[in-house]
Amino acid sequence: MDMRTLVRTLTPAVALLLLTGCTGGGAGVHGKPGSAGVRDPLFRGLGNGGYDVQHYALTLEYDPDTSHLEGTAEITARATQDLSSFNLDLHGLKVDGATVDGKEAAANRAGDELTLRPHRDIDKGRTFRTVVRYSGEPQTITDDDEEKSEEGWLETRSGALAVGEPSGSMAWFPSNNHPSDKATYDITVTVPKGLQAISNGEPAKPKTTGGSRTYAWKSRQPMASYLATLAIGDYKVTPSRTSTGLPVLTAVDPAVGKKYAQLIAQVPEIVEWGEENFGRYPFSSAGVIVVPEGDVGYALETQTKPVIPVNELPDTLVHEIAHQWFGNSVTPKSWKDMWLNEGFATYAEWIWHEDFDATPAKESFAAAFADDSNWAFPPADPPSAAEVSEKPVYDRGAMVLHKVRQAVGEKAFFEIVKGWAQEHRHGNASTADFTSYLEEKSGKDLTELWDTWLYGMDKPASP
Repeated sequence: MDMRTLVRTLTPAVALLLLTGCTGGGAGVHGKPGSAGVRDPLFRGLGNGGYDVQHYALTLEYDPDTSHLEGTAEITARATQDLSSFNLDLHGLKVDGATVDGKEAAANRAGDELTLRPHRDIDKGRTFRTVVRYSGEPQTITDDDEEKSEEGWLETRSGALAVGEPSGSMAWFPSNNHPSDKATYDITVTVPKGLQAISNGEPAKPKTTGGSRTYAWKSRQPMASYLATLAIGDYKVTPSRTSTGLPVLTAVDPAVGKKYAQLIAQVPEIVEWGEENFGRYPFSSAGVIVVPEGDVGYALETQTKPVIPVNELPDTLVHEIAHQWFGNSVTPKSWKDMWLNEGFATYAEWIWHEDFDATPAKESFAAAFADDSNWAFPPADPPSAAEVSEKPVYDRGAMVLHKVRQAVGEKAFFEIVKGWAQEHRHGNASTADFTSYLEEKSGKDLTELWDTWLYGMDKPASP
């Protein structure tokens, strides 16, 4: 039977499908490749287009003696366009195989871009499941900043530490590695017995099999990939709770010693202080991971459990916990909006000193104003990726908030801050979102303030 005869015997709808070749999702029929990168103004290669990740389930096995990592990433995502292929960000590690919805997908590598072509095109709006198996020795990534900061996978005295701002998470799992795409996480890690694996969220009971021990962690609230962390090593883990019952877990490397034990025990108190000033804590647990000096050269606000080297502990504990509201729950839409993270966290330090050290925020403001390095560029416009963690983003960001506080008044300021954290809870926000919100809620035209303190290059004659 030829095609014309066959078509005459079928219903009109089926006949039309056969004649036009529209088989409802065959490879290459209607889909287009998702973009490599999301056109971030500072980190153009990070992130990918065409889909929105809903959940990551990572299953990892790591042996510090061999530095070898075996990983499986199960990624549940929703297509935001008709897709013929899509990209994930992955640095260094070898891809051993990939499937999409249970069928083998073609995998191609070009630098840190992993391109997957599924067996069939993926329709816009459809949820699909990708599994990537990978292995190798995870690598450290050196940033372009002045300090040449290291991120990604850092080998430590007793294991390893994974930190990911801005790009390092791709050193240990494939992801849509941009803060605009947040997802929930399950992270399961098997390590040699005697070591622990600490990660974001809440733990299940560890399981021991032979010479190995498996730890499972669940992050129930959405998280940007750069906020995922993993600390493998010998840790003293101490559970506690805030007065409202929020679980708190501190993990401290024994090499840190007991010098800062009293300060570390303040984590529940700092969380409660944050709730008084910024509103309800946004996650289902809190904590901190304290590592020896030399394991990492900076503190990082990894979600629910900031990583802090002991030498930075006294100054940064409040800062990193404040990030749980500002940066982790309210996450920037692009890296150019970084001052919304660091300005708020720095201003939280100033408020803490007001409350506990009798140092008015206006004195902290005056010191920042006098520091010429804070005037290298506007906080809302870092000129390149290398400057995204420099002082203007932090200190001048805090100065902007102090000027807002002066402009709208004490009571209104803290009401607006709480409202900002609540309205954008577990979402993303930009500088434009912030300035619009402030003007709407305060009922004031703050154009001059933004032009001078947020976007202005020139230092005013007086504070």
